[in-house]
Amino acid sequence: MSAVLVTGGTRGIGLACARLLASRGESVIAAARRPAEGPLPEGVRYLPCDVTDPASVRDAFAAAGPLGAVILAAGAAGGDPPAPDEEHWRRIVSSNLDGAWRCAEAAAPMLPDGEGRIVFLSSVLGLRAVPDQVAYSAAKHGVIGLMKALALRLAPRGITVNALCPGWVDTDMARARWGELGMTAEQAAAGTPTRRITAAEEVAEMAAYLLSPAARNVTGQAIALDGGAGL
Repeated sequence: MSAVLVTGGTRGIGLACARLLASRGESVIAAARRPAEGPLPEGVRYLPCDVTDPASVRDAFAAAGPLGAVILAAGAAGGDPPAPDEEHWRRIVSSNLDGAWRCAEAAAPMLPDGEGRIVFLSSVLGLRAVPDQVAYSAAKHGVIGLMKALALRLAPRGITVNALCPGWVDTDMARARWGELGMTAEQAAAGTPTRRITAAEEVAEMAAYLLSPAARNVTGQAIALDGGAGL
């Protein structure tokens, strides 16, 4: 039985995706740098994988076995330091863009023709930008370009490639960012046209749709889940 591999699958959106897919009978691999803080859902197994390390990615995909789809949710966030900082730039780009490319390229030869799926996690900041997150905005814009190019490259094989672009999602990563900005979850919600923050489970539902037969002709799309924040 082929599995769905979810990078960043032990926390946040990745864990929500793993949990939902497993609840629907999928065999799921949560590939992440660190194990989950608690037990993983039934049907989910953990594989160590640091997406910034080529050898770690090779080892994880070699150990994964047959794959039907991948959800590439691993990434790092954070505002830019006051002055240009090479280490910060490399950390953000290496995790969000280089890691996404590395995993997609590892997965592509393993996916079945006519049925394979790749879903990237980009961001609303892959569709627009903010001045204090230059590295993150650049990386997430890059993910969308990567997605579109791979969608064209893999279309003849019947493999679809799409990206989800969430705005604020209620995760530890978002809470850390709110702390950096000195704001509350309520203030973040108030700045969204729908006046609510997206739940990780809602992002997981959209990822599951993109893996379903109903989405077999949906490819090359950057889908916003941001409550209208990008309008």
